[in-house]
Amino acid sequence: MQLPSGAWAAARQLLGQLKGDLIYATKPKPSSFGLALLHQLRCHRPLLLDIDDLELSWLQQSPYRSNWLQLVRDLLNPKGALRFLDHPLYIQWLQPLIRRADGLTTNTYFLQRRYGGTCVPSGKDTDLFTPDAWSPETSRHKFGLTGYRVLMFPGAPRPYKGVEDILAALELLGQEDLRLVIVGGSPYDDYDKQLWQRWARWLIKLPTQKPAEMPAVVAAAHVIVVPQQDVPAAQAQFPLKLMDGMALAKPILATRVGDIPDILGDTGFLVEPQSPQQLAATIDKIFSDWDFALSQGQRARERCLKHYSLDSMAVALGNAIDPLLRSHFAHSC
Repeated sequence: MQLPSGAWAAARQLLGQLKGDLIYATKPKPSSFGLALLHQLRCHRPLLLDIDDLELSWLQQSPYRSNWLQLVRDLLNPKGALRFLDHPLYIQWLQPLIRRADGLTTNTYFLQRRYGGTCVPSGKDTDLFTPDAWSPETSRHKFGLTGYRVLMFPGAPRPYKGVEDILAALELLGQEDLRLVIVGGSPYDDYDKQLWQRWARWLIKLPTQKPAEMPAVVAAAHVIVVPQQDVPAAQAQFPLKLMDGMALAKPILATRVGDIPDILGDTGFLVEPQSPQQLAATIDKIFSDWDFALSQGQRARERCLKHYSLDSMAVALGNAIDPLLRSHFAHSC
């Protein structure tokens, strides 16, 4: 969020529209948590903060450093870096204030161990993502994937997401009908173009799809791959693409990073991170016993229904909200 002239007036207008017995802020950023803190101070309403990422991991990649002249320019120039309300420097300043929230929710146990609060894993619409509604063969024909054994990464590629490890594994296997399908490109940089330049032989890229189209796209996969690398940014994340595959009863190939082993339980195929050799061996294993792989996918669907549906998410969220509201009304009476 940029900070042009009039932005403070817009912030005051937004604060005036905040109503309700509780305010729920997403991400510890000035544009959400910062405004919520002001509202908390003014109206004495309970504040619940959701943390779904390790924001400091991004800050460590690009810390703000400048001399006094550059600092003045960044503050006064209409396009200066510090005119952006969610600049990493401001996010860093907000970190000590997280303890001012009356309650916290996180979507991974990794973040819960770091910040506390209630873990509310991200849920999936299991009525939309239901295997009975989508034909894999029809989807593969629709998206030009007929004749391939499809390993799918249904998200934006980033270096820490391990896509190159899968491509290196395909190079080791050398089986011409195997393809890694990426859905959508990177909205951040040209990383997907770099992948294409090096790994075009094994790579198919589908355009970004509307959310309602994603079940049909994921249905085209034989295997969903989530090969996260063991770095802080990946350790803290809840990979939503896992839920896409689990809900549609797809075999899942993933790495032992962050919450992934807990999410999958014993329903997926897990390997060590940054190991193309293990990935290659496991890909071969999956297709060598396809009936077992399909049974694992079905068990993953059942686990998703039990632990990662929207209904289960609502129960966990209610467990975080109810005590705050009870305490608030008890003290206001």
